[in-house]
Amino acid sequence: MCIIHKNVCWGRHDTVDYQAFVGELGKAGLNVRQFAGLIGMNPNSVSNYANGEVPQHLALIAVLLGEMNIRGIDFSPIVSRVSLTPKKSRGRSKPGKFGGDKQEELDFR
Repeated sequence: MCIIHKNVCWGRHDTVDYQAFVGELGKAGLNVRQFAGLIGMNPNSVSNYANGEVPQHLALIAVLLGEMNIRGIDFSPIVSRVSLTPKKSRGRSKPGKFGGDKQEELDFR
């Protein structure tokens, strides 16, 4: 069950349908990769929501950017006032390391 507001499905657990989210990005003139770069996220982290729902805080940003674009407001200089540091990906470690510890050679004979 969800509540529809301006063609966005606000569902349970404060999430939004991924397709509605992508639609809002389209209104802003952005794709997922551009949106991720704009807010300092890894594009894969955003696209991971494709099989489910997007957290409300990301959807809210997309809705606001879309509305600004529709009203002819350039959001780029506004967003650039915030100094964002891209987040490091957490899905992979350095070669030879596992969980931050150096791997030991195992003798399986």
